[in-house]
Amino acid sequence: MKSITKIAICICLTSNLFPPLMASEYHFGGFLKANARYVDGNIAFQDSWTGGGNVSNSAKKTQFSAAESRFNVKITHAEVSGFAEIDFAGSAQGNAAFSNSYSPRLRHAYINYQQFTAGQTWSTMVNTSTFAETADLGGPLVGQAMVRQTLVRYSTENWQFALENPYTYGTKAESEQVKQQWVDTSNDYVPDAVVRFNQQGDWGNVSVSSLLRYLDPEETAQLAAGVSVAAKIHTLGKDDLRLQLHHGNLGRYVGTDAARDMINGKVETTTSAMFAYRHFWSEHMRSSLFYGRTITEEEQTDRFHTGVNLFTNLTPALAVGVEVGRYQIADKINPYTGVSAPQGTSNYAQLSLQLHI
Repeated sequence: MKSITKIAICICLTSNLFPPLMASEYHFGGFLKANARYVDGNIAFQDSWTGGGNVSNSAKKTQFSAAESRFNVKITHAEVSGFAEIDFAGSAQGNAAFSNSYSPRLRHAYINYQQFTAGQTWSTMVNTSTFAETADLGGPLVGQAMVRQTLVRYSTENWQFALENPYTYGTKAESEQVKQQWVDTSNDYVPDAVVRFNQQGDWGNVSVSSLLRYLDPEETAQLAAGVSVAAKIHTLGKDDLRLQLHHGNLGRYVGTDAARDMINGKVETTTSAMFAYRHFWSEHMRSSLFYGRTITEEEQTDRFHTGVNLFTNLTPALAVGVEVGRYQIADKINPYTGVSAPQGTSNYAQLSLQLHI
């Protein structure tokens, strides 16, 4: 269970333009997380598996970390609210030889007013309720939509319409393996457009999203589009099934670096899927079995992540979990060399202790 600290602050204003008394509420939250992670294989160690990865010599590595801990604050003032959150994952500052210091990174910073949202938060393509419960941060990222960026969004009970930050992630036509020419993003001036339909009930929820983009207008202006379906469905007792299915020119929106927007000047086509089933063994003990995979046409990537875990609550605020899994890179022909790409597999085990604030 998640505990929240709430502080109400009253601000007195004497201006004739405002009422004499205004109250703002501050809700503080987040969690502290300690990880012990072991990885064995020829895909280089990662703090959590994304859709990327480097195939290298086989190695074994154990690493302890608390960098996934995060802190947030929600500010509510009448019909206006704001939310900001930081964590320390992905920081390049940390050094195990000395102090293990990690820089904060911004996850969320957005404002809600009536039916509008503006600022940095989850892309409208992302249905966070369908994320699997995992020890590995984010779960099978290789098969799911996992993008945070700045946007402007209008929401109704069932519909969402958004303009989101444009960015073309990929390589130009003259790229080679040794010298890849990345697409120039200085002319990304047309925002990405997302339309999403949501439906929910006692059975769970489902969302259907469509993405329309205008890629690389400087050299090879091309339209790109894709569709995404995500659902969380209640099954037996407290169990649930979570899934995501994606297809089209989704690029950086899906797979967390398993797919790019363009390869050698051509728009990439991605097919991705993520499935997770969570079973409750008792009131406080549960397990998730999950699988995620992304396949692309131009770059011919083929990557998957699968795992199983066991979580239990030691107290209402303190949970401990153990997870084992496998991440694999089975790419086909490298588009820059015309030869078979390196293959790789790594197995991992992780122990996590998480205290909700």
